[in-house]
Amino acid sequence: MEKQVRDIMTPDPVGVYYDQTITETARLMRDAGVGAVLVVNGESLSGVVTDRDLVVRALAEGASPDAPVGPLCSPKLVGVDASADVSEAERLIREHAIRRLPVIDNGQIVGIVSIGDLAVTEDGDTPLAAVSKAQPNT
Repeated sequence: MEKQVRDIMTPDPVGVYYDQTITETARLMRDAGVGAVLVVNGESLSGVVTDRDLVVRALAEGASPDAPVGPLCSPKLVGVDASADVSEAERLIREHAIRRLPVIDNGQIVGIVSIGDLAVTEDGDTPLAAVSKAQPNT
């Protein structure tokens, strides 16, 4: 039997509100040791912001550190059900050319699956798997 997404996801993803500042988001990411956060606007998920988004879409474009983080969200929001087979997560990541995929269970976001999570699942001896298993260098 193939593993389900819930078996490989990173649980309890870090989130921020749409109107939180870029600086607050960057500090939260640093302190939590994560490269991506979920962005919530009201009661709904607006998207995902990555450390790369903060650099490429904010810093490189001259955005104020006090600007809201929400507009930096990746425009296409794609998710996967927690009970889906891992192969479904792989397909979605490949098809949409994304690196992180929110995981949904009963209408709630319960985790995130990354390319690194998939690498560790598929073949624990690859260079990507080794990097994914390493502790962050914060």
